[in-house]
Amino acid sequence: MNAYTLFARAFAGRLAQPVLEDEGGSVFTYADLDRETARIASYLAGLGLRRGDRVAAQIEKSPQGLFLYLATLRAGLCFLPLNTAYQKTEIAYFLNDAEPAVFVCDPARAQGYREIAAQARVAHLLTLDSRGAGSLADGVHRACAEFSDAVLADDDLAVIIYTSGTTGRSKGAMVTHGNLTSNAAVLKDSWRIGESDVLIHALPVFHVHGLFVAVHPLLLAGARMIFLRKFDPKAVLAAMRRATMLMGVPTFYVRLLGEAGLTLAAVSGMRLFVSGSAPLLLDTFAEWRARTGCTILERYGMSEAGMIASNPYDGERRGGTVGFALSGVSLRVAGADDKPLGAGEPGAIQIKGPNVFAGYWRMPEKTREEFTADGWFRTGDVGQWSEDGYLSIVGRAKDLIISGGYNVYPKEIELVVDAIPGVVESAVVGIAHPDLGEAVAAVVVRAKGAALSEADVIARVKAEIAGFKVPKLVRFVAELPRNAMGKVQKSVLREQLGRERSQ
Repeated sequence: MNAYTLFARAFAGRLAQPVLEDEGGSVFTYADLDRETARIASYLAGLGLRRGDRVAAQIEKSPQGLFLYLATLRAGLCFLPLNTAYQKTEIAYFLNDAEPAVFVCDPARAQGYREIAAQARVAHLLTLDSRGAGSLADGVHRACAEFSDAVLADDDLAVIIYTSGTTGRSKGAMVTHGNLTSNAAVLKDSWRIGESDVLIHALPVFHVHGLFVAVHPLLLAGARMIFLRKFDPKAVLAAMRRATMLMGVPTFYVRLLGEAGLTLAAVSGMRLFVSGSAPLLLDTFAEWRARTGCTILERYGMSEAGMIASNPYDGERRGGTVGFALSGVSLRVAGADDKPLGAGEPGAIQIKGPNVFAGYWRMPEKTREEFTADGWFRTGDVGQWSEDGYLSIVGRAKDLIISGGYNVYPKEIELVVDAIPGVVESAVVGIAHPDLGEAVAAVVVRAKGAALSEADVIARVKAEIAGFKVPKLVRFVAELPRNAMGKVQKSVLREQLGRERSQ
């Protein structure tokens, strides 16, 4: 069914209760949410959008931006969230690939996007800023405050989440209404989310973590959010006085541990700290427990499946693991023959369940490749079971880097670096970083006589792609290490860089 309809049925008896409070102290009730999503849905319908049309959005975090997303679900349209760090070249690719009918961006970027939007045949370029103002808001203000939710099936498309491709071409993961609702219900029950909960929402909303995980279960529970535009440790600490939950990436917890104000008293009202989107270091896990008396709950998910596994709410939350498969999700660790492996044997993590996406947008062959003959999705991650059934993520296939909670695929960066005059070739790897979890590092072979510096490479890359993908470290070598088959040995590079940083 329509995901919004399910949420609305759940909060129908709490319309007068707050759902969201922003940094400025503005409070929105569930009645406000229902009315504003109706206005936006009515406005989009008035533009001529029909069921299944895409609505792309590269906007700063705001309550109105969240309402836009929910209204898109309500109207039976397909939402396309885009990272605010993406540059013009990246946005052009997404617009041409997804062919949205509407593209919403920050007013400051609108002029620079008009040409690429026109080339991609986007019918409507609208604006929305961090304060909720812009041409979208102007149009919505005049729209009808009543709307009949689109009647949808579980397999109807709700969202396209683009994930970076190892070949440099991003893939659009097609997420259905059934994917969203099944995962929301499981998380609400697994993490004991109730109407008295108050979540500190400091995550971006162009990402599965902030858009799905930190919103949908709260709506089902009729709970409340303190909606911060970005993560600031002092603001989060202040919010803890009125909150019960925090969902974050490991970087959040590292930075909070750097605050003198993080005390037993500061967290006395908090019942749950969740971490995901990147590996949580055991040192961080242990220090948090020692400092606060609270044990972080680490979980495992991805764009193609929402949440997959979680440490238990009741029972041991074991550092360095992501716990057990969530209710309704089947999970196996398999060998090269796709047969399940036993405890202690690392292998490919494969999953089945109502949370698993419908495939990659306009990539049927890629979709087929990523599913086994018996219908399991290949996550691309490597894991292993403990003797008592806890899952650990021990590696990532295809050299995925997770920096500050964001997925970074080396090939995309290598293509940019290799195009720089004076570069013969490059290899990009992830190296341990105390704050980000992993940092992007580039190893570059210069052409003979090329006067290319680390600053030159970083500046060129920064002009081409999002900041979180830009190398934090560049090293120059005479040649890249290769095996007998000519394949670059990235493990050797990671070891060399790791030794260098530890000296």
